[in-house]
Amino acid sequence: MPPSNPKQTVAATGSAPKILVVGPSWVGDMMMAQALFIALKQQQPGAIIDVLALGWCRPILARMPQVNRTIPMPLGHGKFDLKGRKALGVSLRDEHYDQAIVLPNSWKSALIPWFANIPVRTGWKGEARYFLLNDLRKLNKTTLPMMVQRYVALAYPRASAEREALGHCPLPALQVDPRQLPTLAEKFNLSRQPMLAICPGAEFGPAKQWPVDYYANLARQFIDKDWQVAIMGSPSDVETGEDIASSVDSESIVNLCGETSLEEAIDILSMAEKVVSNDSGLMHIASALNRPLIALYGPTSAEFTPPLCRDARILSVKVDCGPCFQRQCPQGHHKCMTQLGVDTVINELDAIG
Repeated sequence: MPPSNPKQTVAATGSAPKILVVGPSWVGDMMMAQALFIALKQQQPGAIIDVLALGWCRPILARMPQVNRTIPMPLGHGKFDLKGRKALGVSLRDEHYDQAIVLPNSWKSALIPWFANIPVRTGWKGEARYFLLNDLRKLNKTTLPMMVQRYVALAYPRASAEREALGHCPLPALQVDPRQLPTLAEKFNLSRQPMLAICPGAEFGPAKQWPVDYYANLARQFIDKDWQVAIMGSPSDVETGEDIASSVDSESIVNLCGETSLEEAIDILSMAEKVVSNDSGLMHIASALNRPLIALYGPTSAEFTPPLCRDARILSVKVDCGPCFQRQCPQGHHKCMTQLGVDTVINELDAIG
């Protein structure tokens, strides 16, 4: 049975505590979690941070120098599997972690640290995780409106957590190896023209997506100015990318949706002079690469999950029904995105970078 009182164990962590972070499931959320890793390292540079993560998040964790090791999460997103969680937790006991920080709010996400007998188990109350977490925090959503603030607050003792998260929120920053870029450019037929990267997909659902014909119009106007356009996305975005590319019908546009690994997508985005993206994981990656970025928000709120870089412009339109946070437009008109015009986006692109 793991200890129930974290005060009995914190003093034993020494100058180099070993910390297990139970990571979020989505790429964008994991990008924001890097702010927590940085905050932990700023307090205790010798801290060893391991992250329990689903497979699709591992490539971005490999680009975060704060992370010592990624532990594969063998259970699929949303799968409970009590027996599997217990087995994984028991297998981690020999790691002798001093603390676990649980970022998801679900009850099941706190089980593995509990089974691992980790003495200090930190997280927000979430789904009434009273006995699973012994450093349980009660979230004031008004005080900490941004997800990244909520993550960073867990790096600090309860008494100072809100103050520290509000006063100092580190910016995520992914590493890129410049030596790999020429090989990638050749592999994916990228020219030496300035490149606009567009990210038209969103795993969350179609409500987040700026219309395909708007992206095509934007691409045409940049190609007319002798730019190259790279369409970035996952295998689920292939059809969207093909629709944009076929509509533009130019050798200066390349559809890379489903063609790259996530590691390659990170490096290609690092080569882009400018990026336009829906609210998606790729948007947060472009932000962590400090690319001049136009972030398009419709059914979601930039007050909750904004791009975390200094050279980003957030574009949205105010509609009576939003933000609704729905995967598909419940009204059927999608005005939050269709009323966001191409000219507005181009004007902002011209003003950044």
